[in-house]
Amino acid sequence: EGLGATIDLDSWALPGVFRWLAETANMAEPELLKTFNCGIGMIAVVAADRAEALKALLEAAGETVTVIGTVTEGQGVAYTGALL
Repeated sequence: EGLGATIDLDSWALPGVFRWLAETANMAEPELLKTFNCGIGMIAVVAADRAEALKALLEAAGETVTVIGTVTEGQGVAYTGALL
């Protein structure tokens, strides 16, 4: 409680299928973010001092890891950057 997140939309490449959906359905970015995962399959929230160790462990297991944001004081999700 009392925590939110800031997500950097420039931290990953939007897969083509989501760009196609946005264009075909005439969806604005906020609706796209609310409705679809936009290529982010799973999110792991971890303490900042453990993030590098977890990233190394997951990559060693063959996973692709992208840091997409941070936990912040306050409530809700804020976005920086742009998908489209």
